[in-house]
Amino acid sequence: MRVLKSILIIGILFLAFGANAQSKKDRKVINDAKKAKKTLLKADIGLDRFFENSAGYVLFPNVGKGGFIIGGASGNGVVYEGGEMVGMAGLKKLNVGLQAGGQAIIEVIFFETAVDLNRFKEGKFQFAAEASAVALKSGIAANAKYKEGVAVFALPKAGLMADASVGGQKFSYKPF
Repeated sequence: MRVLKSILIIGILFLAFGANAQSKKDRKVINDAKKAKKTLLKADIGLDRFFENSAGYVLFPNVGKGGFIIGGASGNGVVYEGGEMVGMAGLKKLNVGLQAGGQAIIEVIFFETAVDLNRFKEGKFQFAAEASAVALKSGIAANAKYKEGVAVFALPKAGLMADASVGGQKFSYKPF
């Protein structure tokens, strides 16, 4: 009887905590995203209105971009809805064109409405080929606006690359 109780308690604990458990990799991305948000706000306090008023956002704290003629980008991020974490996201991009170098950036995509956020979560979201992110400099976010329900900002962390496009990025979403 005592063994049965122990198994039952362990099973209940597993169900209660295991369903929301994140992998070690996810926990690192979540911690990096928290730091990245602080870094973004320090770079431009005008982003605060986007963080506060958007239906949701996805924050990629470490996007690696690189290429010479053929290039790519990759990163993992955290999806927030109403200020709360709701899942993880992945970003991939492959492109051909005039480009050279390598760069690490923070990228954040804000969704103006719940409909826009749901398009992302349902896998129906992608940027037009010519889309680009607003490269953050102090004060630039104050005048930034949503375009077709999204606003995208990028902050270089390291490296140098002659490409600020986000067009062609493909995303994945995994809810908690």
